[in-house]
Amino acid sequence: MTKTTAGQVPARPAHRPTSRAAQFAVIAAIALAVLAVGIAGTRLALHAAAPQPGATVDLRGNLVALDPGEAAAAPQQDAVPRGEGRFQIPAVGLDVPLGALSEAGGVITPPGFTSVYRVRNRGVDTAHAADGTVFVVTHSLRDGGVAPGNYLIDVAHGRAAVQPGAVVVVDGVDYTVDAAVPLRKSDLSTDSQVWENTPDRLVIITCLQVPANTPSVDNLVITATRAG
Repeated sequence: MTKTTAGQVPARPAHRPTSRAAQFAVIAAIALAVLAVGIAGTRLALHAAAPQPGATVDLRGNLVALDPGEAAAAPQQDAVPRGEGRFQIPAVGLDVPLGALSEAGGVITPPGFTSVYRVRNRGVDTAHAADGTVFVVTHSLRDGGVAPGNYLIDVAHGRAAVQPGAVVVVDGVDYTVDAAVPLRKSDLSTDSQVWENTPDRLVIITCLQVPANTPSVDNLVITATRAG
């Protein structure tokens, strides 16, 4: 199990890039849950040895900037990158801050690349995990970037890296993974099974990257059940 504390970076996923070009430029596919309109987003990230304070970076310290024409996360989402404990999946070495955001205008877009975000106005918080579903979203990156979502996916095979039976710890609440399925981003908003508010349930959403290193068109939806 890889443990981290504030300021530490988790171990790199096994599918890290090997090309020289990938070390200097990464493209990030936004892991977003769009509840009203399907929107695909990409971001360009350039390697930065010493980013300026307040810069948006991934887990390796790559500087992330919006692609031309892409909209930033809406201020109305009131996103915070931490403050709700830790999000941990020991089987894949993931241990990152748990933040929170709100759905705004039918859109959920995490603003950062180093945290997992609980959706405040969907389901319940971890203190009420027995009463409903905890929904969390996070980014994954391509072309060498590493966000929390990269720990969840097996890019080479186009599937989840997190297997059924794996333990997920959300702010001290243990869940056991039941399934991980791909879902077209355009179908996410209308899939009633994904957004059903079921007691003792966890839903994790990130982008499913592809071996061709082209923009992601699918989300990976991981579901889990509260242990005990």
